[in-house]
Amino acid sequence: MLVRFGKSEIVAFLAAVVIAVSAMLAFRHISFLRQLGYLEILAVSFVSSATVLLPLPGFAVVFAAAQYLNPFLLGLSAGIGSGLGEISGYLAGTVGHRTLTTTTFFEKHKLQLQKYGWPVVFLLAVIPNPAFDVVGLAAGAIKMEWWKFLSAAILGKSTRYIALALLGEFSAGWI
Repeated sequence: MLVRFGKSEIVAFLAAVVIAVSAMLAFRHISFLRQLGYLEILAVSFVSSATVLLPLPGFAVVFAAAQYLNPFLLGLSAGIGSGLGEISGYLAGTVGHRTLTTTTFFEKHKLQLQKYGWPVVFLLAVIPNPAFDVVGLAAGAIKMEWWKFLSAAILGKSTRYIALALLGEFSAGWI
């Protein structure tokens, strides 16, 4: 099966690469950024994920910080912060569930989320997915238990950020 990417997917991918490389270069030249520790990375990741439907490039900070922080602890810090930040979308879904449940998109995917909830949230958190906020909105709208949503989001995002940090550490000598 051949996957075809549209212009918007290609532009989004290229923008992500430019942001990540720019952040890595910035970390080399701006010495105060090297003082970021695991708690600061957790906070940056929290804020970048708490913005519902307006993603901020927290991944670029993780990628760049891998040059000087342990990639496993870095990924775990970013994953916890990012997963906790996703609670904003979840809460918005619980509040706005009447509006969300009437959309065609929601009706189409509601059964899958109800049937496979935790694994679906986990897998979509692992995949670099700028539309993950929709998952939080839907999970809140179907009244998925908050602890199931948070645990799947934190584990999935931690897995993704550990992989990203390892990639950042591995590619540090290239730039």
